[in-house]
Amino acid sequence: MHKAKCALAGFTAILASIALPSMASAAQCGNNASGFDAWVQEFKQEAAGNGINPSVLDKAFANVSYAKATIRADRGQKSFKLSLSQFMQKRGGAAIISRGKKMKAQNAALLSKIESRYGVPAGPLLAIWGMETGFGGFLGKEHTLSAVATLAYDCRRSAFFTDQLYAALKLVQRGDLSPSARGAAHGEIGQTQFLPANVLKYGVDGDGNGHVDMVRSKADALASTANFLRGHGWSAGGGYQQGQGNFGAIQGWNAASVYQQAIAIIGAEIDGG
Repeated sequence: MHKAKCALAGFTAILASIALPSMASAAQCGNNASGFDAWVQEFKQEAAGNGINPSVLDKAFANVSYAKATIRADRGQKSFKLSLSQFMQKRGGAAIISRGKKMKAQNAALLSKIESRYGVPAGPLLAIWGMETGFGGFLGKEHTLSAVATLAYDCRRSAFFTDQLYAALKLVQRGDLSPSARGAAHGEIGQTQFLPANVLKYGVDGDGNGHVDMVRSKADALASTANFLRGHGWSAGGGYQQGQGNFGAIQGWNAASVYQQAIAIIGAEIDGG
């Protein structure tokens, strides 16, 4: 009986390999730097078979290395344990509100255009912009492709970040991400810190130059953020404080309750509510 089961299992495996010739085995993940270089070579072969131009892969991976800082950040993640008032103080909520009001006046035409198209007012966009990067002042210092590739290789969330890596490579392929780009530890891109897959899904050309440049174009970053919120259920004219309809869209931005509330509070102050 045991031999019969083994034979049947082997025969089934052979049939599967014949029936699914295009399904190559995925590159083997790892939990330290020792297997990273071999993983990169295997992944590049897989990616070339999945539509990424080999010359793009060579360019994208030319300076990719195992990102120890990213792994430290990933392993050291802690849930938000601060109260709302403590979080607001730590993140400089008052300063973001003060500067956000000035930024609203300075970018009135752009923000009005974005609200007209996506239904999202200036306040929450400026709150996100200010909280994420200090209005574009600090985008992060980690090599983006190294960070995403390291997390794709790392076994903890390999599938999720493999998708992010493919998205990043598509952005490189279409000229919307520099292979030398730097950002946050988990590969977040640009002035409002989008993961690569969200750039592909929600990124828009806010300045009309034919590219989605989340790093150098505030118009692209803010319009893309508005599109993200609309894609998560934002309804034009609705309230966005906790308990109101558009708060759910803000919840799509960040999983931490205090972060969500901070966006709503700061946004309302900037909007003059």
